[in-house]
Amino acid sequence: MTMKTLTRETYAKRIERVADYLIDHLDGDVDLHRLAEEAFLSPYHFHRVYHGMTGETVAETVRRLRLHRAAVKLISSDIAIATLAEEAGYGSVQAFNRAFSQNYAMPPAAYREKQSRTALRAPAHTSQEKNMYPVTIKEVAPVRVAALRHEGEYMEIGAAFERLNIWAAGQGLLDTGVRWFGIYHDDPAAPPKGNVKNLRSDACVAIPSSVTPPDDYRTIDTPSGRCAMLVYTGPYSSLEKPYSWLFGEWLPNSGEEPADQPCFEEYLNDARSVPPSELITAIYLPLKG
Repeated sequence: MTMKTLTRETYAKRIERVADYLIDHLDGDVDLHRLAEEAFLSPYHFHRVYHGMTGETVAETVRRLRLHRAAVKLISSDIAIATLAEEAGYGSVQAFNRAFSQNYAMPPAAYREKQSRTALRAPAHTSQEKNMYPVTIKEVAPVRVAALRHEGEYMEIGAAFERLNIWAAGQGLLDTGVRWFGIYHDDPAAPPKGNVKNLRSDACVAIPSSVTPPDDYRTIDTPSGRCAMLVYTGPYSSLEKPYSWLFGEWLPNSGEEPADQPCFEEYLNDARSVPPSELITAIYLPLKG
């Protein structure tokens, strides 16, 4: 291993500590001196290192994570929009509405109403609704990935991806058109065991054979074989909509049977470079041959 690689990995480990800190203190004030301490870096140079490793400023990271959390709460709770605005760090509902609209292509009240209407409507039966999303059946090759396990609500897997992104930057993988995947092992609609719903998922990044992940990661292959693929454009917080259609409409009408493998996703663009409304996700449902 070269000194250049060692140095890059060392910086990545330092910035990974910052990502963990930000996620654990998302409601606190962003103190660059405190973050620099987490990274063992001088405050004079910390921010340039962070931006160079992650592709965004600390303020942009915090804003993105807070807006994603707000989008999830808009769907999953009846918390007042004024409260969500305050949690996201905005001084007024108007400022929150503007920021949310810029990222999610609609104001938060409309976003909540649209998602609630989708969840509560009766099952679709028209030919137009049965073909709401184009589905392609294709043979999918396995991809060797570094996987970081997450247990908990699927919408909270972002913390694992933040760590994974920084580790990948330390390996120089972000310069090579890297592929990102999420593997989801459990049914989010299933009753929780006890009072806890520990859904198992893996945040994954494709790696060449020359790269060996650290001990807290695993090296695995993504599911492979015959799959139904659906491509969805929209926020990650709204992915339940195409999943519900895929399992509730497409599968019963397809004559297909799901294989004993988990669903997985490939993320075809970057949340750091496009607004959530423009994110493109390929959803894969493995099928029996």
